[in-house]
Amino acid sequence: MKTFWMIVAGICIAVAAFYMLRGDFNTAFVVAALGMIFWFLNYRAQMKEVIATADLEESKGEDSNEN
Repeated sequence: MKTFWMIVAGICIAVAAFYMLRGDFNTAFVVAALGMIFWFLNYRAQMKEVIATADLEESKGEDSNEN
């Protein structure tokens, strides 16, 4: 899912650049803002994975300390 959000964000930035070259700054701003939202969704997916891994390692550590 991380790759999907990154690709969509990149496409949005490219489309925003196209609109800026055409002089349509309002549309370029909206598309660039959407690109940033998709980038943050990518970052969120990465952090969820990191947190899940850390929680799993922590629970394994607690299990070994009990024995």
